[in-house]
Amino acid sequence: MSKVAKATMGLFIVTMVSKIFGFARETILVSVHGAGMVTDAFITSMNIPTVIFSTIGSALATTFIPMYYTVEKDLGKEGTDKFVNNIFNMIVVVSLLLSVIGYIFSDELVKIFAMSYSGEKLKLASEFTRIMIWGMVFIGLSNIMTCLMNINSKFIVPSITGIPFNIIIIIGIYLSAKYDIRLMPIFTLIAMASQFLFQVPVSYHDGYRYKFYIDLKDKYIKKTLILVIPVFIGVGVNQLNTVVDRTLASTLGDGIITVLNDASILNTFVIGVFISSIQSVVYPLLSKLSSEGNSKAATGIIRKSVNVVIVLMIPIAVGIMVLSIPIVQLAFERGKFDHSATLLTAAALSYYALGLPASGLRNILGNVFYSFGDTKTPMRNGMIAMFMNICMNLVFIKFMGHCGLAFATSISATICILLLFMSLKKKIKYFGQDKIIITTIKSVISAAIMGVVVYFVYKFLTISGIHGTKHLIKVLFASVMSGVVVYGGAIHLMKVDEVEMLLDIFKSKSKQIVSKISNR
Repeated sequence: MSKVAKATMGLFIVTMVSKIFGFARETILVSVHGAGMVTDAFITSMNIPTVIFSTIGSALATTFIPMYYTVEKDLGKEGTDKFVNNIFNMIVVVSLLLSVIGYIFSDELVKIFAMSYSGEKLKLASEFTRIMIWGMVFIGLSNIMTCLMNINSKFIVPSITGIPFNIIIIIGIYLSAKYDIRLMPIFTLIAMASQFLFQVPVSYHDGYRYKFYIDLKDKYIKKTLILVIPVFIGVGVNQLNTVVDRTLASTLGDGIITVLNDASILNTFVIGVFISSIQSVVYPLLSKLSSEGNSKAATGIIRKSVNVVIVLMIPIAVGIMVLSIPIVQLAFERGKFDHSATLLTAAALSYYALGLPASGLRNILGNVFYSFGDTKTPMRNGMIAMFMNICMNLVFIKFMGHCGLAFATSISATICILLLFMSLKKKIKYFGQDKIIITTIKSVISAAIMGVVVYFVYKFLTISGIHGTKHLIKVLFASVMSGVVVYGGAIHLMKVDEVEMLLDIFKSKSKQIVSKISNR
C-alpha cells in the first residue's frame, strides 16, 4: 500500500502538469482561430478517431488488466507475452481497417458527428478527418501500452505522454495560422503517434518483446472478447452521448461546438487531474485483489476511494459554479475569443459542474465492477443513462439552448451513479453505504458554506473595477484559497475520515491507510 500512496501522489503531480498543457492547447486554439468555423471543424474531426477507437481501445484496456493476471496465474510469463502480442496485433489490424473505411467515408462520418455541417465547413472538417483518422492505430496501441505500464506499477510514464502530445499540437496550431491550415491536423496525427512511441522504450526495458502472433482460437482471447463486448457497449454509450451533444450543438450555429467543448475541457480537466490519478492506481490493485479472492481489502478500498472522490469533487463543483465566469475569462478570453463567448462558455460550464461528482464516481465504480469481472452491469446502467440523456437533450435544447445539453449530461451522469450504487449493493451487499452517505452530507454542507464565502470574497475583491489578467489571477487565487480554508476547516470540524487519508497520501504515510482499512 506504500506504493499506492506514493504512486497516487506522483501521478497527481504529473497528471496536473499534463492537463495544464492540454488546457493551454485549448486556450491557444480558440485564441488563434476563435470560436468559429475552423475551430468547430478541427474539434469535430479530432473527436472522430478519438471516439471511434477510444471506445474499442478503452474497452480492451479495461478487460485487458484482469485477464492479464488470469493468464499470468495460469501460464506464467511466456503465456502473458503471447497474450499481449495477440491483443497488440489484433488492434493493429482492426484499427487499420477502420482507418481505411473512415478515410473513404470521411464526409459521412463528419455528418454523423455534426449533422448541420455543409459547404466549406463540411469540406474542411472532412479534409481534417482524412488526416487524423489514421491516429486510431496509435490510440489503440497506446491504450495497451498504458495497461502494461500500470501492471508493472509504472503509472507516471503514461501520464507524461500528454505533455509532448499537447506541445506538438500547440506547435501545429501556431504554424497552421501562419502557413497552412492543414498543418494543424498533421501535427495532431504526429502527436497521437508520440503517445504510443513514448511508451515503447519503457515497455522494452520492462521485458516486453514484440512478435507477430495472432491466434483467434486462443481461449483467453475468447474470454477477453466475451468480456469486452459489454464494456465496448458501455464505453460506446458514453461516447455516443458526446456525439449526440455535438450533433445537436451543430444546429445552434457556428462556435457553439467550440463553446461546449471548452466548457467540457474545463470540467474534464478536474476529473483528469484528480480522478484519473486515483483510478489508474486503484484499478490494477482491485483487479489483483479480486483474482486473489481478497474481498475484505477490496471492499475497504472501494469505500475509501468513493469517499475521497466525494470529498474532492463536491467542493470543486460548487467552486466552479460560483466562479465560472472569471475561470473562463482567465482560461480563454483573449485573441479571437471575446467576452460574449466567455458568457456562453461559463453558462455551459456551470451546468456541466453539477454532474462533476457523478462523473468522477462513474469512473471509479465502473472499474470496481470490471475488476470483479462484471462488465454487463455498467453497460446496462450506462444504456439507461444514455437513453435518458438523449431524451433530455431533445427537450432541454428547446428551452435552454446549449446549456440544456450540458444540463442533460449532468443529470444522466447522476442517474447512472445511482443505478451503479444500487447494483453494487446487490452484488456485495455492504460496502460502507452508511459511511458514504454521512460523508456526502458533511461534504455538501461544508461545500455550501464554502460557496457562500467564495461568492462574497470574489464580489468584494472585484468592487474596485480593476481589470487585467494579473488582477484576475490575484482575485481568483484569493477566492479559491478562501474556499479551501473554509471547506477544509468545515470537514475537519465534522471529522470526515477521508481528510486524514488525503493527508496520508500527500505525506506518503501509507501505513496509516492500510491500518485504517484493515481495522474497519
